[in-house]
Amino acid sequence: MADTLSKRLSTGLLTAYGVGIMVGAGIYVLVGYAAGAAGVWAPLAFLVAGLVAVPSALSFAELSSRIPEAAGDSAYVEHGLRAHWLAMLVGFINIAAGVIGGAAVLRGGVGYLTALVPVDPMAAMIALGVGLTLIAVVGVVESLAFAAILTAVEVVGLLLVVGAGFSAPATLDWSAPVSLHVPGVFAAAIFAFFAFLGFDDLVNMAEEARDPARQMPRAILWSLAITSVLYAVVTLAAVRAVPLADLAASERPLALVWSAATGTPAHFLSSIAVAAALNGVLAQVVMAARVLFGLGRRSAALAVFHHAHPRFATPVLATLLTGAATVGAALALPVALLAEYTTIALLVVFTIVNAALIGVKRLPDPSPFSVPAIVPWLGILGSVMLFVVNIQELLP
Repeated sequence: MADTLSKRLSTGLLTAYGVGIMVGAGIYVLVGYAAGAAGVWAPLAFLVAGLVAVPSALSFAELSSRIPEAAGDSAYVEHGLRAHWLAMLVGFINIAAGVIGGAAVLRGGVGYLTALVPVDPMAAMIALGVGLTLIAVVGVVESLAFAAILTAVEVVGLLLVVGAGFSAPATLDWSAPVSLHVPGVFAAAIFAFFAFLGFDDLVNMAEEARDPARQMPRAILWSLAITSVLYAVVTLAAVRAVPLADLAASERPLALVWSAATGTPAHFLSSIAVAAALNGVLAQVVMAARVLFGLGRRSAALAVFHHAHPRFATPVLATLLTGAATVGAALALPVALLAEYTTIALLVVFTIVNAALIGVKRLPDPSPFSVPAIVPWLGILGSVMLFVVNIQELLP
């Protein structure tokens, strides 16, 4: 066994990993919500959400270039705030988020799969979870290459929907749009912000990047830019092709876009949703395992997880544990409710990590990628604002 991970990841694989996480299965429902809140101006909401995410993304970009470690958030807190207990807590929150998020996506993906193939849902969750965990064990390049293929499938499917949407006759809502409703755009943007949190997962791969100081900022910013544009273009095609009331009421808004343009059911979108789910589960298992590996570096109690397999160069024990926990959570837990609370916890993590950058910037070590001092303060402001909004929504 070794206690280091191999540096094999290219900028392209890292960027594809980030895009895959951020696009995920969320695009299949976020479009309808955004149309209901912002009308034909919904594409603007996704661009605004991307801009709101930029300060935190820049903070993570500098931190991952300075401190390229697995369990990145914990390492940043340890260095910047000198609080070991807080660093460990942040790491456990990230592991919980990865397991619960992966479980929720696994359940959702199996739901689409059972609509295509008559299989037992429980058996399908176990089989897919085990298969994806084994892929994560075999190697990080193999895992991210497989994830990149799934991401390509997702993006091609979405571009087909975009083409169909722009070829369909424009609706009356599009031909005679109402004036810009700023509160509606911001309401949709706050919700859409959660589509762009994938860079928090991405930084946990920094230890395996070939040149993290150069690659991580590029991968984070490129994946955020690509995803923002993709969400905006897909939403633009949707609000052009389908009446807003229908989009807002539908749980499958992209299927409506396809049917409006072609007059045929969008069965292929179910297949793409399965690919998106597989991608999401694999990404979360890989991420959570790296966090557990990194925590093993910082805690003697978890040192057993800070080992990489001599052949696969992956944290095998950490991967097996996070994979098993993901499958178990998918089978047994009310993951939808847990995911909602986990998202709120992640906003606390974002606030802490932005504060950590303020502390890290006081250290004498020069940074290969540096952002202005105001950036982490803007990241804190955005995270606190979203935290307050979401707490208010949860309160009775």
